[in-house]
Amino acid sequence: MIKTNTIKKYWYLYLTGALLALQAAVFLVFRGESYFQIHDNLDLFMAHYEMLKKAGLWFSQGQNAPILHGVPRDLFGSEFLIYNLFYILLPGVWAYLAGYAAKIAVGIISFRLLAKDVYKDRYDQYKPIIVVISVAFGLIPVFPTYGIAFTSVPLIVLLLRKLYFADSFKKRLPFYIGVFLYPLLSYFSYHGFFILSYMVVAVIILWIKDKRFPKSTFASIVILSLGYILFEYRLFKEMLLSDTVTIRTTMEHGEISFGQAMATAFNEFVNASFHSEDSHTYVILGVVLIAVVIINIGYIKRKESKLILKDSINLVLLWMIFNVLIFGLYQYAPFRHLFETLVPPLTGFEFARTAYFNTFLWYAELLLVCVRMYDHAGKNLKPLANVIVTLAILVVMFVPQVYNDFYYTCYNQAFKIIKHRDTTYVNYNEFYSTKLFDKIIDDIDYNGEWSVAYGMHPAVLNYNGIASVDGYLGMYSQEYKEKWTSIIEPALEGSPSLKSYFEGWGARVSLYSGSDENTYAPLRNLEVTDKRLVVNIDGLKSLDCKYIFSRIELSNASELGLSLIGTYTDESSPYTIYVYDTGI
Repeated sequence: MIKTNTIKKYWYLYLTGALLALQAAVFLVFRGESYFQIHDNLDLFMAHYEMLKKAGLWFSQGQNAPILHGVPRDLFGSEFLIYNLFYILLPGVWAYLAGYAAKIAVGIISFRLLAKDVYKDRYDQYKPIIVVISVAFGLIPVFPTYGIAFTSVPLIVLLLRKLYFADSFKKRLPFYIGVFLYPLLSYFSYHGFFILSYMVVAVIILWIKDKRFPKSTFASIVILSLGYILFEYRLFKEMLLSDTVTIRTTMEHGEISFGQAMATAFNEFVNASFHSEDSHTYVILGVVLIAVVIINIGYIKRKESKLILKDSINLVLLWMIFNVLIFGLYQYAPFRHLFETLVPPLTGFEFARTAYFNTFLWYAELLLVCVRMYDHAGKNLKPLANVIVTLAILVVMFVPQVYNDFYYTCYNQAFKIIKHRDTTYVNYNEFYSTKLFDKIIDDIDYNGEWSVAYGMHPAVLNYNGIASVDGYLGMYSQEYKEKWTSIIEPALEGSPSLKSYFEGWGARVSLYSGSDENTYAPLRNLEVTDKRLVVNIDGLKSLDCKYIFSRIELSNASELGLSLIGTYTDESSPYTIYVYDTGI
């Protein structure tokens, strides 16, 4: 009986503890054999960070990185951000897992601290749902590189609340310091710009509400801005001090109608966008909308309609709606051009990222609703609230989402055990295949020569310390994009979708198929029908490109004047790599 009562009393600790332990066990067991998202993850920042480490560039000034034939080191992450420090100090896969764990820890701690500050003496009363929701929030499957930036949002809200309610400078000082250091957890382009914008709005609202200027909030805007500028100084140097025209000025951001923009906003409200999928669709959305309807009908029946716009649940919902409206309108050209005209330095800036804040707001809204259920006087709704938060955290854990590395690791490893064969996807170790590339580098006596990948992501070369004339980068010179366009022009003539993809965006600088096939898909078995390399070979040579590392045995190598210098395999890798010399 005692044991049963203990479990009943502390059910939320057993639940969350078991789920966290399960996640930790899976990743600690499989480590480099875990299946992490490749698109916009392993093919991007992880490779960049390893490249910076191998080239000794993390702390360098005025140096170029060995990617895209040499681009400024400042285009990559700051050495001060907490997430990036893991890659400076730890080996690749351990850095990734440390960042993953830190994202969870920051989310849990910041959410609980904010809840404790809001509910104060009532915190223990709501502790079960606060604990479960905070862990669910920490586990949300968002963009890993900026996962800490996503889950630290409650922390900046907490710091600003503390500053607002503190009654002396002495009491405010530690929170001013916290605000200044907060950018170590955040990222300006994803969250910082918008946090500062919301703070400006908050100053105006508080000034009107309190009938006095909110000095502490205004001061925190200045302090937070200084923190971002200091800790992300490389980003600000490139944004404000460089006169290089980048691909951001020519990227196509969508030319949809107003109606389509509203449909996009609605879809974002329901499903969340690619980098910020937070698993709210399956449980939280329905619970919140039902609660909103019931609460507001109650106000109307009681003839208390004036309270509708004072209710915290309604206000948070309106904030989320505003965020998704901006997300949709960003793709509506007249609205976007107006913004860029008013603020020219932000041309090409993704101000649609307001929607990223909904990842926190959905879980804050869920807590507000469940607290209301705990407080309900007429019926005992606590058990229902407990069931709701339990379902919400189970969805986060076990429903497939883009960046749900836990789910995909479990799925692929279970498939291997049950079916006695691998899935078509590759794990972390297989994607980068370091043992295979170490063998290649030794055999060809590689010494920093410029190279290019075909049949795989250039990230594989970057991770393995091979200098590349191709790569994946969201901001580099428009001049280089035009030069690369001339190199792949022969392929683009027969690849209409790839032509539109590259010319309209341009962040993925790769050799493309001449037959519209995806030749860089990170699959265990890459099967293509067209084995030609369609390229302006003289243009490629003009970039000093000596080696072509290809997963495809090129059928027209002799026509291009290429010589095959080796075919390489390794039992640890699913790849067969053909290394060609361009003859320069």
